[in-house]
Amino acid sequence: MSERRAASIDALDAAILVSALLAIAGAPWALALPALVFAFKPLTTVLILARAWPRGRATPQARRWVLAGLALSLVGDIALLWPQQGFLPGLVAFLLAHACYLVAFTRGVRFAARPLAFAAYALVAGGVLWQLWPSVPGALRAPVAVYVIALAAMAAQAAVVWRVARGTADEALARRLALGGALFLCSDALLAINKFAAPLPAAGLWILATYWAAQWLIASWLAPPPLRSTATS
Repeated sequence: MSERRAASIDALDAAILVSALLAIAGAPWALALPALVFAFKPLTTVLILARAWPRGRATPQARRWVLAGLALSLVGDIALLWPQQGFLPGLVAFLLAHACYLVAFTRGVRFAARPLAFAAYALVAGGVLWQLWPSVPGALRAPVAVYVIALAAMAAQAAVVWRVARGTADEALARRLALGGALFLCSDALLAINKFAAPLPAAGLWILATYWAAQWLIASWLAPPPLRSTATS
């Protein structure tokens, strides 16, 4: 029944929220329980992946690439449980995730169809790199620069999808996507500032809250499955 389907969706969103809060609470500035982080950080992304799984059946190519992006994000989450040893593998995993998202966002909308969005995000990305560049170790400068470019392109294309969808039935979902792209860039900018520039107070709270909000919004861009009522005898 439609009511049962809606209830299960609400329960999954509640589980995502609780899992995210438990992961954040495990940080050193909060409960200082690494076991919570190790258990619930990957689980939160798994739950968002589960939320995305039944969605987007009418747009299978976009769905496939969004799911791939979420799966690669999960790999990155696991790698970054070890912030030093896992930083570069995590960076590569998230770079590939952004590439998947970028492919997904161009399945129905031409790449850079609204150049102004790309110009705006290029300014933002340039500002972030300008601020961080002196603090980034030489060996990481090229990977970090490539990552920032890919991240900005993904966020810009998400904004393009929204701009193209304005005034259509898809506008509400596309607005979620644009916000998700912006929050992803915000999350990674905070992570980079905390790692390379200066420690942020309660860094995990801001980084993870914006990160999972971004992933939830990207997953929610995929159209939900139609609700069907079942007849009972």
